[in-house]
Amino acid sequence: MKTLLSIICSKKVKNSLILLFLLFLYVAISAFSYASTVSSDIEKSVFRLHVLANSNSEEDQALKYEVRDALIEYMNTLCKEVKSKEEAMQIASSHQEDFKQIAQSVIANKGYTYPVSVEIGNFSFPTKNYGDVSLPAGFYDALRVKIGEAQGQNWWCVMFPPLCFVNVSSGIVPEESKELMKQELNDEEYSIVTKEENSEIQFKIGLIEWFVNHNLLTAKK
Repeated sequence: MKTLLSIICSKKVKNSLILLFLLFLYVAISAFSYASTVSSDIEKSVFRLHVLANSNSEEDQALKYEVRDALIEYMNTLCKEVKSKEEAMQIASSHQEDFKQIAQSVIANKGYTYPVSVEIGNFSFPTKNYGDVSLPAGFYDALRVKIGEAQGQNWWCVMFPPLCFVNVSSGIVPEESKELMKQELNDEEYSIVTKEENSEIQFKIGLIEWFVNHNLLTAKK
């Protein structure tokens, strides 16, 4: 009798463990699917500008901002009326050499001889706040400008939707830019990007970051 009871209990324990494992697996797969979908949708709606300084010296960091200002001024003349990420990327690609020459001109005028490389690609970014907009960690298409050794702190902004503006002290992104982003995202994704003060939204941002930081969400092929 005891043996039979032991077998029954053992089977119950096994079944419970199996059910718990299946539940965990379902939750993990659902979480991954959610994070992957949301991350992909946000990444697809954004084209970034990324400037890397030669080093973290005060002079090199100041030079980085000089280059940044010149690039933004030029970029704003090109992308003022852009209505889609694809259009912004096409314009940036066709003027890639111009961006390089502008950066080199600024560097030379400041008395430096650093080389400059400019490329458009899909790069890994940590979570970044820009005014009252936050982009979760992920792999984003970007125009990347490297100054010299490109070992210093970097600076970034968003070319599309147009979030690039030199003075970010106000901490407010123009409503026109937000509206363009809103058109590309669903309501929940937009809530994530605009840092809605909601515990559920904050948890979902953390979920996306966890998968990215553990290399479970990777760059686009």
